Amino acid sequence: MALTPALSRAAAVRTLTLDDALAIAMEQNRDIHKARAFGDLVQGRYLEERAAALPGLSLNASAAYSRDESQSALMGGIAGTRTRGAELRLTQTLFSWGKIGAAIRGAKEGLKTAEDQLRLFQQGARRDVTVAFYDVLLAKELRALAFSNLQQKERHQAEAQKRLAAGVATDYDLLAAQVAVDNARPELIRSENRIRTAKELLRLVLAVDSGAEIDVTGSLEGALVVLPPFEQSLATARQMRPELSESRHRVGIYRELLQIASAEDKPKVDLAGGVGWHQLEAAGRSWNGPAWDVGVYLTFPFFDGFRTKGKVQQARSDLRTRELEEAQQLDSVSLEVRGAGFGVTEAEQIVKALTGTVRQAERLLAMAEQGYQLGVKIRLEVEDAELNLVQAQSNLARARRDYQVSLVNLAWATGVLGEVP
Repeated sequence: MALTPALSRAAAVRTLTLDDALAIAMEQNRDIHKARAFGDLVQGRYLEERAAALPGLSLNASAAYSRDESQSALMGGIAGTRTRGAELRLTQTLFSWGKIGAAIRGAKEGLKTAEDQLRLFQQGARRDVTVAFYDVLLAKELRALAFSNLQQKERHQAEAQKRLAAGVATDYDLLAAQVAVDNARPELIRSENRIRTAKELLRLVLAVDSGAEIDVTGSLEGALVVLPPFEQSLATARQMRPELSESRHRVGIYRELLQIASAEDKPKVDLAGGVGWHQLEAAGRSWNGPAWDVGVYLTFPFFDGFRTKGKVQQARSDLRTRELEEAQQLDSVSLEVRGAGFGVTEAEQIVKALTGTVRQAERLLAMAEQGYQLGVKIRLEVEDAELNLVQAQSNLARARRDYQVSLVNLAWATGVLGEVP
């Protein structure tokens, strides 16, 4: 019964693959939820702007009593009247100098910016989750290396004890082996703490409840890929990066805002009409019947104190600013793509170099241990070989993690991370 809590905790651990983690992020990441909420906002703005192009209908009803003694002589002694009425009124803009059309087009561009933001946050979440996932794998790999190193030191300690008992070693050899064991423990402790920290970061980007215990499964090893030319990657980024698409759509919005500002002092034609029923009561008599009216109205604010001119000047400035920001963003994306490509190349070269180094370090350690057993190598040479192997294995694990992350960064820089071709 004493093992029940431990078994319960072990059963509660949720082990995730990279695909599992990405699927959770797409459902629970808070930035993605914010982007979807922004999409609802711009959808509402689009409906608001589109309403100006549609007819407006209203139902009005009234009941009133009025009395004016000053009018009684004129009205044959009738001073008080009661009126009742109900009518359905319609208003429709017929011509607005392109103002309504520009507002609708601008709102449509706003809808596209919401889609761009959703893609941006989805790709950002994929990048963050993937990096955090590989960080956990790296921490677990370094912990395994630290544990293996400690076990090896403990085996050497046991061997030193046997050699001391056999009279072929000294107390110094046993003490040196014990010190090596003690020096290996702190790295194991640090590696275990790195695992906990990496898991907490992964839980954060996944927006998983803090009470849920998670673990990951996977490998840092992966096939080396052939990079496309920089020009091809840059062309892909210009087409696929959500930030660039959003910037283009925002330029479109400000272009329409300029059109709206230019139409402020231009003629506007509206249609208005109504149909209903009116009743009048006075002096004990009642009159009622249908009523209707219809008209076309022209509004031409040809002089507004140069207010429209000021709005147009501001709109042009805003449009120019957005165009310059778009150009700056293109330059920034170009730099990001080039840097991401350099990062992949660097990580690939390091992986290739360290793969051979690990094999050499393993062979060197085997030769040192065999020589020590034969009495032709000293303990210091064995320890140097062990240290070189641990360093080579640790560096290779970090290099493999860096290579996987560099591929993710390149996919993010070109705007294709997680995109369906």
